[in-house]
Amino acid sequence: MEGFVCSQYWKRYVSTILLFVATLYSTSAVTHYSVPEELEEGTVVANLAGDLGLDVKTLVDRKMRIEIITNRKYLDVKKETGELYIVERIDRESLCPTKTSCYLKMEAIIENPKRIFYIELEIMDINDNAPHFRRDTIDLDISEATQAGERFSVSNAVDPDVGSNSVKTYHLSESDFFTIEIQTGRDGSKFADLILKNTLDREQQAVHYLILTAVDGGMPSRSGTASIIVHVLDTNDNAPTFEEESYQISVMENFPIGNLVFHLNATDLDEGSNSDLKYSYSLYTSEKTQETFNLNLNTGEITVKGVLNYEDFNIYDMEVIANDKGANSLSGKCKLKIVIEDMNDNHPEISIKSFQSPVNENTEVDTVIAVVSVSDKDSGDNGVVDLHIPDNMPFKLRESSDNYYELVVSEPLDREKVPEYDITFTVTDRGSPPLSDNETMTLELLDVNDNVPQFPLSFYTIRVMENNAPGALLSSLTAFDPDLHENQYLVYFILEKEIANTSMSMLFSINPENGNLYALKTFDYEIENEFLFHIEARDSGSPPLSSNVTVHIIIVDQNDNAPVIVSPWRAHGSVVEEKIPRSTDKGSLVSKVIALDTDSVHNSRITYQFLQVTDATLFSLDQYNGEIRTMRMFSYRDPRHQRLVVVAKDNGEPALSATVTIKLSTVETAVKAYSDMTEVPLEYDIFSDLNLYLVIGLGSVSFLLLITILVTIVLKCQKPKHSKAAAPCRNSVISDRNSSIADSTLVSNDAYWYSLFLAETRKGKMVVRQPVPKGSRYIVSSLPRGTGLTDTSDSAASTLQV
Repeated sequence: MEGFVCSQYWKRYVSTILLFVATLYSTSAVTHYSVPEELEEGTVVANLAGDLGLDVKTLVDRKMRIEIITNRKYLDVKKETGELYIVERIDRESLCPTKTSCYLKMEAIIENPKRIFYIELEIMDINDNAPHFRRDTIDLDISEATQAGERFSVSNAVDPDVGSNSVKTYHLSESDFFTIEIQTGRDGSKFADLILKNTLDREQQAVHYLILTAVDGGMPSRSGTASIIVHVLDTNDNAPTFEEESYQISVMENFPIGNLVFHLNATDLDEGSNSDLKYSYSLYTSEKTQETFNLNLNTGEITVKGVLNYEDFNIYDMEVIANDKGANSLSGKCKLKIVIEDMNDNHPEISIKSFQSPVNENTEVDTVIAVVSVSDKDSGDNGVVDLHIPDNMPFKLRESSDNYYELVVSEPLDREKVPEYDITFTVTDRGSPPLSDNETMTLELLDVNDNVPQFPLSFYTIRVMENNAPGALLSSLTAFDPDLHENQYLVYFILEKEIANTSMSMLFSINPENGNLYALKTFDYEIENEFLFHIEARDSGSPPLSSNVTVHIIIVDQNDNAPVIVSPWRAHGSVVEEKIPRSTDKGSLVSKVIALDTDSVHNSRITYQFLQVTDATLFSLDQYNGEIRTMRMFSYRDPRHQRLVVVAKDNGEPALSATVTIKLSTVETAVKAYSDMTEVPLEYDIFSDLNLYLVIGLGSVSFLLLITILVTIVLKCQKPKHSKAAAPCRNSVISDRNSSIADSTLVSNDAYWYSLFLAETRKGKMVVRQPVPKGSRYIVSSLPRGTGLTDTSDSAASTLQV
């Protein structure tokens, strides 16, 4: 048993030894390949199966594979062909960044039996990288005192490629001051030293810009660049200089203390502390100059320190030194001459010798108001002076003697336009610049009564409603007088004028102090409807001045008179009885109602209408002329008596009216009814001579109208005897204003009387105008047709009082 175990152990040991020897034999052979980097994917490197002596047909069954000792699988084998190909691009610089030579080691493994083949793939470098500098810009500070031949190190360029593909040489851009020298390091790397060829001057060129180029040895070659900026450091090698060696300036005397006279400006081409300057007076500058002018040590500004007076000292000489603040201070100097010029430094003077104020506004032209003298302490043109006053004043200056002037009136004065004048006397010398002085005097004007009172309007129209209360304020007529004091106080009064033998002072009154106009009585439009008179305003000056204004008083009508029915005539409160044949035709004139209203045209416009009518279908009434006509013929059913109530209404507010009752009786007769005023006379005996009476009536009316007009004119020209019992009366039915009555068909008094005459004549009566008795407005007389005109006054005519 123990021998069997030993036998088995040796068998295993021998097998292991044989396998190791076989494996060692098989692995001891390494297959080498060389390929350039950056081959494309899929590129075949070699026929691995052929190189290893393997049957291509068995590669799949024996599971041939490639194991690479890296983190990435760059190559693989095609089992169908046995070819080794590129799976991923190979970058030598990434795979072997620090090595000159680069190898990729792999193992080709097959099974059944298992064998391992070692493969070594050399990655060959190509020139795929350009040289580059660690810094794109290289800054160098070099003093302008550096000697030529001095070396300066600059950073070298690097190239990841190796061998001939690495940096081979350097080039420097063209420069008059710098060049390079190429050096080789122990590791074979190339670098360049910057060498100063010529001495630098910062004042000529403070900065130098160079381009350093590194070139490798590849084919084709690649290159990289870096900028070299050389800053030239300053040294104190330039002395301060002034723009000019000497200056001369002029300054007016009395130049204000502290004001700038001149600014010295020295320059130093150096920089920093080497160009900072400090100014000072040299020992050749006098103490008087240093006391009069101040020199700013830092800015070089020269300002006034003391009073400059041309009469005391007129020229100042000084020498100024400028030193820089460098380690070895350098200096420069200049000379300055300041000339003081004389100036017009004395103001002219003005003196009022005489001045008269106040003066009357009617002072005559060329009257002397003031005497003025002027003077100036300067000499030459600076001492010549001119005196003037404002141009927009009614005064002028007149030179009376040397430097003496008189102020006289040049235009008429008017206190109402300008009550006072502020006269400014201005004296100016002829220096440069000119100096002046002025003095203002106030001239007051005294008022004289040279303005008449003025009303705002030249004509006043005042409307007054009739039936006004006595003492009522009608208007305020106020005048204005631009004068002062008593010349301005106004008194108002009415200029006496008689109208219809009546004085205006009995009708109107005016307040003498304020011009308020009052009515002294109640006015009646129907008696008098307008007044025209004058009001005078007089001031209290000496002599007094006055003006007047025309006042037109218009009495405005009120509807205060009711219509009066004058036809058909009837006794007061009685019924008018009329007779009419029953055979009257349709449209025949039955009667005509005529009413009068003494109010104005608008208020006296009268309309007529039925208030009561027995049969509304039988009669019609014209609302404008008052004519009553039949609307149809009478029938046997119509009552024999018809009662008509007619109302006459005016157009006022409120409207006033009057009524008349007409009782119509129909008669059985063969007489033909008249249809209008122009028809033939009725066949009654009383109308047999109608035409004759019409002519006589018309002639009588015209004659009476003429007599009435003549009597009215005579009465107007005579002064009436006033009595308490007497009341205003008229001689005719219609008022003096000659207005028309309400009936639109009547346009004058004669028209009315003619219409009334025709209406009454149809009834066998004559109508005449008679004088108006005391207490009556109108008298209408109706006479029987048979009476003559000469019997008018003796007849027992009925009278209608209105």
